[in-house]
Amino acid sequence: MVELRHLRSFVVLADERHFGRAAVRLHIAQPALSQQLKQLERETGARLLDRSTRRVELTEAGRLLRGRAAEILAAVDRTSADLGLLGAGRAGRVRLGFVGTATYDVLPHVTRRVRDELPDVELEVRGELLGPELMAQLREGDLDIAVFRPGAAVTDDLEVLRLRDEPLVAVLPGDHPSARADAVDLRELDGMPLITHPSGYHSTMQPLVLDVCRRAGLDPHVVEVGETGTLVVFVAAGLGFGLVPHSVRALRLDGVAYVPLSGEPVTAPLVLAHRPDPAPVVARVSALVAAVTSGSGRDASG
Repeated sequence: MVELRHLRSFVVLADERHFGRAAVRLHIAQPALSQQLKQLERETGARLLDRSTRRVELTEAGRLLRGRAAEILAAVDRTSADLGLLGAGRAGRVRLGFVGTATYDVLPHVTRRVRDELPDVELEVRGELLGPELMAQLREGDLDIAVFRPGAAVTDDLEVLRLRDEPLVAVLPGDHPSARADAVDLRELDGMPLITHPSGYHSTMQPLVLDVCRRAGLDPHVVEVGETGTLVVFVAAGLGFGLVPHSVRALRLDGVAYVPLSGEPVTAPLVLAHRPDPAPVVARVSALVAAVTSGSGRDASG
């Protein structure tokens, strides 16, 4: 069986065409190099060099092996380097999903940081998903990391890291009387339809939003939409108001105003989850998401 060290020695010898110079480059004694060549010729069954007192020339078999050996060694070196990157969590494929309310703020910052700091990581990003759907895909192995708003469905089969708490803000049509106010009392929105995420299993945001409205004395007519982007578009169309986490303000749209709520802030947590014992690359990307989401020089509440 041909050994890699013999191939490496042969490539150097083929390049130098001189046993003495090749032995110096390889940091071995010249007799040891001669023995390696003899063993390689026995293993390949071919004479690889024509030797004289003055020069060393490659035979036809030697020229063939020189080319093939270089390809093999380059592939081995690339594989070793790639395995090192994988082991260090600096290479590999990561499937990362975002809840809709984090798509517009967190997702762009994360993808830029991964591209800059982990260029050998293949990042597959899925945005505008709902929390329960993200958790289901995570448990089924269709996602490696999920960033979402937690609900009762988060259990011990996932490792969960709390990233931050975001205050809710009102999304108002641009022509609403409170659109330019410093804050809005929800009672000022009484009678307006509430545009919100789906009910029941499909979303973890609607129960929080409805609870906030009811505590303010509102019992609004609810219009359900599947995505955060659609929610904001409906508000821009004058179809009602919405309550969303602060970071949704990153979704800029004409005809919409994001206004803080008056009184004690109501917050929506944002968490990251992955399955236990993640691969090194999943752990590294998770740490980067946590670093980005905690602020990275930006307002941690947003």
